[in-house]
Amino acid sequence: MSFKSLGLSDSLLHAITKKGYTEPSPIQTKAIPPILERKDILASAQTGTGKTAGFTLPMLQILSESKQPKRRPIRALVLTPTRELAAQVYENVKEYSEFLSIESTVIFGGVNQNPQVRALRNGVDILVATPGRLLDLYNQRALSLSQVEILVLDEADRMLDMGFLRDIKKILALMPGKRQNLLFSATFSTEIKQLAGSFMTDPILVEATPKNTAAELVIQKVYHVDKVKKTSLVTKLISQGNWSQVLIFTRTKHAANKLSEKLTKNGIASLAIHGNKSQGARTKALEGFKNGTTRVLVATDIAARGLDIPLLPHVINFELPNVSEDYVHRIGRTGRAGASGEAISLVSHDEHDLVHGIEKLLRQKLQIEVMEGYEPSAAPPAPKDEPRRSSGGRKPDFRKGGSGGGQGPRSGGQGGQRRTDGRDGGDRRTEGKSGGFRKSGGGQRSSGGGTPRGNSSGPRSGGGAPRGNSGGQRSGNSRPNKGNRD
Repeated sequence: MSFKSLGLSDSLLHAITKKGYTEPSPIQTKAIPPILERKDILASAQTGTGKTAGFTLPMLQILSESKQPKRRPIRALVLTPTRELAAQVYENVKEYSEFLSIESTVIFGGVNQNPQVRALRNGVDILVATPGRLLDLYNQRALSLSQVEILVLDEADRMLDMGFLRDIKKILALMPGKRQNLLFSATFSTEIKQLAGSFMTDPILVEATPKNTAAELVIQKVYHVDKVKKTSLVTKLISQGNWSQVLIFTRTKHAANKLSEKLTKNGIASLAIHGNKSQGARTKALEGFKNGTTRVLVATDIAARGLDIPLLPHVINFELPNVSEDYVHRIGRTGRAGASGEAISLVSHDEHDLVHGIEKLLRQKLQIEVMEGYEPSAAPPAPKDEPRRSSGGRKPDFRKGGSGGGQGPRSGGQGGQRRTDGRDGGDRRTEGKSGGFRKSGGGQRSSGGGTPRGNSSGPRSGGGAPRGNSGGQRSGNSRPNKGNRD
């Protein structure tokens, strides 16, 4: 099947040809025709299958064929969870609209809002935005959504994960009730279908691949290795393999910074990218990685969505994610657009439960290997209950409390630190338990990861009251703790 057979205009076909595409992907083949028919769609496709073009191309055609108002009000809104994904979608919109009279812009937090406001005042047909900055500028009366004809929620599952449900509902209330709704997601869940049912009209279900599947062209390898030897093994793999472009995932920002520094000291040019980095630093790191000046990019899971790096050959899971679905998104950075790729996971003793969760999600067994010279030590014995000491014995070593007073051993496991990066007008990132719903069919609660729900997160001195679920907006059922996350 060709793009022309999907009913796309000559102007769009010209732009597609210029980008070097010849045949539509399965998600594009299934999604473009019903979108052109002005129907609502609920589409699921694994990362790297071309779903951005799946909604961008028909959206551009619909807008170009309709009568354009003089002042160019916002007629199409694309919501994304992260800055990186917003920037990527905007670039695709610009490329595909090169031969059309369509204006577009992108807004997200972490950067000066003034250029964004000027672009909005000049008039745009398509706005790509993160929810936080969109609502901030709306409250400043810098934009209006009263004439939106098409709404796209891209990576909707990640938006729920990051606690954007309340913001989404606010934004829905600002738009006309009669509009076309397109919901795209890398994974499908019951919660996504519930969200779709709340605002979509008879949506057509489009699934290009079974939910929660890894890209077929990705070779998956798992190495069993002690945690203290992981950095050495990563250095060896990159150096001996002479790898020139490697994306490495860690669970926490601290781990990303630490690993990047060690790799750089070992002579491997590396930069870290995560939520604590400024937008300028994140953009610079990504550009350096794409143009080859930076050999290794160490990222937290916030970068798992929205990173579009053509022909990326290698992805390494330095630490497995606490939520199994994130494994699919991580390795989906390679093996894109028909190219093959390799995804390597380094697994220590305490991560074997996470492996089982991933295998259950993928419905396939992952072969665990041992690299010569990096054989793991024997698994540590399970902790035993200590016998009670007599009253005359040595007192246990209690943790010193603060002015609040509470002394005594700390109860509950110490989980990932939960911290919200703040509403800077852009994407909201939570560390620790992320807001949103609990995913069905794969989001696991394992001994290697999440903190029990009742525990307060992060180190806390003294006997103050537990913080509870401070931070990102939570709605619906709670999810397992994901660890220290962006």
